[in-house]
Amino acid sequence: MKESIDFLSTDRILKAVIDTYGIPSIPKREQGFAALCHIILEQQVSIASAKATYKKLENELGQLTPKVVLETPDEVFRACGVSRQKTTYIKDLAQRVTSGSLDFESFKTKSPEEITTELLAVKGVGNWSVEVYLMFCMQHEDVLPIGDIAIRSAIKELYDIHDPEEMRILGENWKPYRSMASFILWYHYLSKRKRKDHL
Repeated sequence: MKESIDFLSTDRILKAVIDTYGIPSIPKREQGFAALCHIILEQQVSIASAKATYKKLENELGQLTPKVVLETPDEVFRACGVSRQKTTYIKDLAQRVTSGSLDFESFKTKSPEEITTELLAVKGVGNWSVEVYLMFCMQHEDVLPIGDIAIRSAIKELYDIHDPEEMRILGENWKPYRSMASFILWYHYLSKRKRKDHL
């Protein structure tokens, strides 16, 4: 971590964020099916809301496995606060794992590009979901999720950059530690708003 912080501290704006709020903790999630289900639930809602929904599912179904998901009626998901659309996504994911077309275990020996290609084939899984999985679950060091609202907002506030392509160009300066830069940006966004959400 020290190496990435030293490198990113050459960016005076990121250094100012670190000086103001401290070094962000790096969250680590389990890899696999349940983790991606959680990320799907996080799409376009707050962290707290997604956590609450995931907790309801766990309380209702126990451990989230492909078998359990496929055997559970859609109405149960709806009762737990999962939208019809996200229920479809989670069941498609479960079907792919069950059929063997998606093997999370194999990700340990695959490149981020290969993992991205496989996950994007899952219904409802886009770039943001893949990037979050790579960062939080697989701990890849060089990911910048430009599609994330908080990341975009932080870059707008700190750098006065509004165009997504220009944001990507800015991110080139943070290679090979764009994930840590993202965590710093998230930390700025949440801390400035005094949000208690934990990544």
